[in-house]
Amino acid sequence: MATTAKEPHVVIVGGGFGGLNAAKALRNAPVRVTLIDRTNHHLFQPLLYQVATASLSPADIAVPIRSVLSRQRNVRVLLGEVTGVDLAGRRITVDADTMKYDYLILAVGAANNYFGHDEWARFAPALKNLDEALTIRERMLLAFEAAEREADPAARRRLLTFVVIGGGATGVEMAGAFAELARYILERDFRSLDASLSRVLLVEIGQRILQAFPESLSASAEEQLTSLGVEVIKGRRFRTIDEQGVEFEDGERLPAATVIWAAGVRGTPLARALGVELDRIGRVKVEPDCSLPGHPNAFAIGDMAMLRDRNGVEVPGLSPAAIQEGRFVARSILGDLAGRPRGQFAYRDKGTMATIGRSRAIARVGHLQMSGTIAWLAWLGVHVLFLIGFKNRFAVMFAWMWQYITFKRGARLITGHTTPTALPAAAPAASPPAPRPPARSAVADAVSGGA
Repeated sequence: MATTAKEPHVVIVGGGFGGLNAAKALRNAPVRVTLIDRTNHHLFQPLLYQVATASLSPADIAVPIRSVLSRQRNVRVLLGEVTGVDLAGRRITVDADTMKYDYLILAVGAANNYFGHDEWARFAPALKNLDEALTIRERMLLAFEAAEREADPAARRRLLTFVVIGGGATGVEMAGAFAELARYILERDFRSLDASLSRVLLVEIGQRILQAFPESLSASAEEQLTSLGVEVIKGRRFRTIDEQGVEFEDGERLPAATVIWAAGVRGTPLARALGVELDRIGRVKVEPDCSLPGHPNAFAIGDMAMLRDRNGVEVPGLSPAAIQEGRFVARSILGDLAGRPRGQFAYRDKGTMATIGRSRAIARVGHLQMSGTIAWLAWLGVHVLFLIGFKNRFAVMFAWMWQYITFKRGARLITGHTTPTALPAAAPAASPPAPRPPARSAVADAVSGGA
């Protein structure tokens, strides 16, 4: 429908699950909608790890935001970064420009949390966007290529050692994917390598992995990881991460060329700039209707918000929750325009799932718990269903079926560098050891609480 400048202006910051669904829910509303994002695409983050491990190509899990909203005439899409919000004046700063709004929906997600050690990001990339996924894919493939040429056994073992830090869903999925890649791809395609030399380690500082799941499913997931050859390390704290690998608090060194960070998230700089109350990891504490305290026309949803719904349940940072919040906020805006009182958000828990590998997964749907092949099939169906656009669903389903039958992965391209020399080299044997930090660091306790 056509709009005019006199209609209320709804500004949505972020084109993820929450922001995109809020925009779509306002399709027939008498409002002008402006959706702003730093990238031009909507990203299906639950499958990002499959790009990182060369199972899928970026275009399989991303689609241009303009394409998704092309038929919605009351929406304008802008590429830019919101750097400031004036809640009292109802203005935002987009790069060097300012923009007025009548309603503001903030859905900017979360940032990687290195618990005060942002320098670790250089050695242990995290997984929040396509650039990070491609960086991980490049490092993994370069490690294989370098190992193919390496004559020294110790250096080769380091190149073939992959460490994933964090035993949440992302860490478990990454570890399982690395293990399958080494088991089914490495030995067949690299003539000089023995798959038995490859090590995949999942490091969880807590006492069990997948702490958001019941203990029985957590134990099942660990068994399935072990059957793939993943070494699960629990309850151990680490001191530092550098180009040589990981060092634990007891001084033990774990040499590894590829270290992946999956240990936690925190609020974004934009959340901290709002001047409102935040929780301990920097998320915005919002009212039960998703609005910012004292600012009923501004909302925060998705990973950037800490929300307790009308039943007192803390809403998890999952894509189904963000979708529900986006649609709820859109209904609240429509209710305001119609003079209806707002309700309070009620989260509908549709279950949680985590995939571990080929025919390996766990799932909880209500009181029903599943593991193994049946959970993997349920996970497969749900994730394909949520992909934006038929083309993406078809491409992903075809890629998975092909991999399942042939054990081949078609996205194993190294595009950033042309030689394995881009990988950090192992330290010379005669090099003196680097000075150690204090035996106890604050980050250990922080990660233990946030992993």
